[in-house]
Amino acid sequence: MNSVITIGRTFGSEGREIGMRVAKRLGVKCYDKDLLARAAKDSGLCREVLENHDERPTNSFLYNLVMDTYSFGYNSSAFVDMPVSHKVFLAQFDAIKKIADEGPCIIVGRCADYALAERDNVINLFITGSMDARVKHIMERFDLSEHEAKDMIHKKDKQRRSYYDYYSSKKWGQVDTYDLSINSTVLGLDGTADLIIQYVNDVEKKREQDKG
Repeated sequence: MNSVITIGRTFGSEGREIGMRVAKRLGVKCYDKDLLARAAKDSGLCREVLENHDERPTNSFLYNLVMDTYSFGYNSSAFVDMPVSHKVFLAQFDAIKKIADEGPCIIVGRCADYALAERDNVINLFITGSMDARVKHIMERFDLSEHEAKDMIHKKDKQRRSYYDYYSSKKWGQVDTYDLSINSTVLGLDGTADLIIQYVNDVEKKREQDKG
């Protein structure tokens, strides 16, 4: 594989797990939470600040002002005066670009498709699942009632949508935002991984043919 794969996902669709399985089979790295460590290291922002704002935009001026006392780095005055939520986005944005520069990989969430929009070796995927399957997974994963699981799913999806729509020029979850949208419930985790690998192989093959 010579592509960078980005994966957007609804909460409970197991998009991260699918990304990990695809990465393992293709012999590349899959970046999710560990992208935060990279962004913290490169930007100088505190890891806890990045985690608190991860795919979670906030417009609270007071919160941004207080949290700014815990962040540092990026010496330009424009960056210093910027709300911390924007600093977190830029730190992740830069980390995503640096990771993509290092070679083929999979990046989960965090507007990676938008960050890499100018590149021609990127394949953008979106993974969702049936609500019933997602609720069942979240109930088991967090030991929640059905009502609690549904509530968590709605809140997490809303956070991800707000974050993506705020920072990118496209719409989270809309089919025309991505190269391929997949319902993971239909084929299951391994079947969805198979589909993605086949799709990536076909896309790369066509790209080579188009070059020729």
